[in-house]
Amino acid sequence: MPDTVTDRFLRYVVIDTQSDPKSATQPSTEKQKNLGRLLVEELLAIGLLDAHLDEYGYIYATIPSNVDKPVPVICFCSHMDTAPDFTGTNVKPQMIRAYAGGDIQLWGDSQQIIRVSDNPALRDQIGNDIITTDGTTLLGADDKAGLAEIMTAAQFLVDNPDIKHGTIKILFTVDEEVGRGVDKVDLRKLGAQFAYTMDGETAGHIEDETFSADGVDITIQGVAIHPGFAKGKMENAIKIAGAIIDRLPKHIAPETTSGKEGFIHPTGVTGSMEKATISLIVRDFDDEGLDAKEAMIEAIVQDVMPDYPGSSYTFEVKQQYRNMKVVLDRHPEIMENAVEAIRRAGMEPVRGSIRGGTDGSRLSFMGLPCPNIFAGGHAFHSPLEWISRQDMEKAVQTIVELAKVWEERS
Repeated sequence: MPDTVTDRFLRYVVIDTQSDPKSATQPSTEKQKNLGRLLVEELLAIGLLDAHLDEYGYIYATIPSNVDKPVPVICFCSHMDTAPDFTGTNVKPQMIRAYAGGDIQLWGDSQQIIRVSDNPALRDQIGNDIITTDGTTLLGADDKAGLAEIMTAAQFLVDNPDIKHGTIKILFTVDEEVGRGVDKVDLRKLGAQFAYTMDGETAGHIEDETFSADGVDITIQGVAIHPGFAKGKMENAIKIAGAIIDRLPKHIAPETTSGKEGFIHPTGVTGSMEKATISLIVRDFDDEGLDAKEAMIEAIVQDVMPDYPGSSYTFEVKQQYRNMKVVLDRHPEIMENAVEAIRRAGMEPVRGSIRGGTDGSRLSFMGLPCPNIFAGGHAFHSPLEWISRQDMEKAVQTIVELAKVWEERS
């Protein structure tokens, strides 16, 4: 009896694959390969004979075409790592069968309650089977749901050769959560023309737009001197950093923005009296918005510094990723085929934008246009994460229908 998507999901979430932003290695944590080795075994067992794990932790595999006409090669992609924000060690998944509505109390930590008021999507799940954690770890539906869905769809396509499809590539990545998910992907080896990440949220949703993203580092060189002799001389770099942070606009922050509004967000401050660094991330849906926000930050710095004539600063902007819509709009069939597949799988398609980025953002700009399809998870990166069995099954169905649509329309 082939594994269900839920069987696979429950098997994958108990393997700790948390990535580490402080690590310089690829993958950032060796434990991500533990799941990788299991996935390769399962792909080989399904019959995908080229499945392998490379030195960087990526998995590549192929479902060969079963038609004799040319069909564009499409790829399905998900990531193996879980977020550094909350522990993924010793995950204890629980299933609430035939959810009857109401808040969900997690048994491992009485403080952790999945409230309907915070998760309105639960109202659409009455009668469905909901999977959560015990409240002491994250679940890892981001993105082990995507892995389970792609694996289950692959098995279904192999077991049902009467379903016509072109060549389908599978790519499982590492380190997506720390922004390095596709750093070492070999697109020539992958050999796909178009791709889809299975890494979105609500069933029926597909996203062709992400934030554009930069990082900003401001380093302040102060004037350090013994505090006993400091009058009129000391310029404390920590205080200068504090003055800059205090002037950041309150209405352009993650906690005060939504929809298509971008933000400025300090993510770290380190320093001593002599030298301090402020790290920020800047997000917007277009490059002009990014430039304006970065100019605003530098103007704040330039406004603060004259009060500290002996001190200096450096201002460094690092590009992180760009809005993939620019690339995807050149290939409308990618979205049109996905919308049709979601409809055939029995859902009303909802096109949207992500207040974040995916592997697909980077892949699109590397030459592999790649929107993001729902995987079904909710409340990512937290112990309140949840997903329903039925939504994962809908994602599997969407992948299968998408393979059929590309073949039919070729």
